[in-house]
Amino acid sequence: MATPREDLAGLFDYAWQRFSDRMAGVSPEEWVWAPLADTRVCLRWRFGHLAHLLADGRNSAWLGLGPRPEVPAHGEEPATVHGDLPAALEDLQVSFRRWRDLLDQTTDASLAEPIGAVGGPYGQASRYSYALHVLDELIHHTAEAALLRDLYAGSRGARAATTS
Repeated sequence: MATPREDLAGLFDYAWQRFSDRMAGVSPEEWVWAPLADTRVCLRWRFGHLAHLLADGRNSAWLGLGPRPEVPAHGEEPATVHGDLPAALEDLQVSFRRWRDLLDQTTDASLAEPIGAVGGPYGQASRYSYALHVLDELIHHTAEAALLRDLYAGSRGARAATTS
């Protein structure tokens, strides 16, 4: 039987693989396409937001692993998002790996502990609940990215590559 941490890690891996499979073959045209004037309604924004979330400097501290000086501290997302699809995909992969490496350093006991003072108003929440928050963000933004691919294909009179 898997432990809660192993279940959590497995769900992260499953969601990531589903997203990676769904984004296979994304074109540069899809990458820049936006169905609305709002620049947040596009793949570029989703990828940048996910990379920022997964590599956020607070992740290590909020999981009880201490600060990571090589990672920028939590704050506003960068104003610019990669203009280059291959660089953005690589950044996403590196960011996911960074998150998973942190999660692999946790234990069921450490995840059950409160975030602590570093979490400010969320300090009394468990580290496990923080990991679930990151998972929720990952799942809903990757689902939005999949929908954007479907909308792009539909706007071109094409059928989406997959429906999973």
